[in-house]
Amino acid sequence: MTIVSTTEAHISPAGSGPACAAEDGAPVALADREPHVPAQQLVAEMVPPPRFDGVRFATYLPDPAQPSQTEAVQVLSAFADGLGGGTGRTAGARRRWFRREPKQQAPEGPRGVYLDGGYGVGKTHLLASLWHAAPAAPERKAFGTFVELTNMVGALGFQQTVRTLAEHQLLCIDEFELDDPGDTVLVSSLLSRLVDNGVALAATSNTLPGKLGEGRFAAADFLREIQGLSAHFRTLRIDGEDYRHRGLPEAPKPHTDDQVTRAAQRTAGASLDAFPTLLGHLSRVHPSRYGELVKGVDAVCLTGVAPVPDQSTALRLVVLADRLYDREVPVVAAGVPFDQLFSEDMLQGGYRKKYFRAISRLTALARDGKALADA
Repeated sequence: MTIVSTTEAHISPAGSGPACAAEDGAPVALADREPHVPAQQLVAEMVPPPRFDGVRFATYLPDPAQPSQTEAVQVLSAFADGLGGGTGRTAGARRRWFRREPKQQAPEGPRGVYLDGGYGVGKTHLLASLWHAAPAAPERKAFGTFVELTNMVGALGFQQTVRTLAEHQLLCIDEFELDDPGDTVLVSSLLSRLVDNGVALAATSNTLPGKLGEGRFAAADFLREIQGLSAHFRTLRIDGEDYRHRGLPEAPKPHTDDQVTRAAQRTAGASLDAFPTLLGHLSRVHPSRYGELVKGVDAVCLTGVAPVPDQSTALRLVVLADRLYDREVPVVAAGVPFDQLFSEDMLQGGYRKKYFRAISRLTALARDGKALADA
């Protein structure tokens, strides 16, 4: 079951939602916020998230024990160099570029690169570095998660999305996943149209392109679409351990509800929510709004953290964890440790890689939040 509708993004008219702090200075509750994201804002925000504003290929530190990481930097650097073209080039000029012989180490055949690897090996760092290195103005290159891309289609419609993105030099898609047949057909059609218009593609995922959808729906019935997607990309496998835990201290133990409440009250810009209440609110807010939901929040404080009750709730929590991590928002939590959020059945099912990524990211944010609780 997917948590993202490809036909309706529930985008509200222009508005900024509630202020990020209560009038009396008390912590806000995320569950009280009703964020609004205008359709045009979806397009304008198709850039690397704040965490990755300053990343570059030079700031990626390959693990010497993992040669695939060094190779990925070299191939992606050559791919960026091979894009060429300034802001004045037309779509036709881009199409002519793709018919020329590739320069130096630029990938041959497929018009995109696909970074496959486990969570925490730096795939998003590399994807954002490619976006920064691409020789085009920011408005002619787009960066977003797979969820954000499908949300754009829901907000603008398929044809308008094609027209908007067809003028781009590069489209970077982070966390590429196919969770239902509708997304498979939609994305296959969208990327084919963009490639025909000369748009270069780059994507990250924990799943090889030929295996997308496996374990989540009857992927065999949509083999043609999946194979079509795979044909657009040259796959780069990136091996390694999760850098978020590499050489770092053990994840902090959960705090008490009283400790979390006090941390929220003395931390400017903090939010304070009971975990079950927040989960219920997430079910009423479209995932495309989760970034706006936490906008301006400097710390998220949660009481009563408990295992999530079902898969739909778990998938919504994964999206929230991604948005918090993108924005480097520390988390202070009471209840069960984050590695106990998801059941064994979930961790062994088709979405297991999403859940492990969420655990990894929430654990990293809990380390960031430890000082707030200990103050």
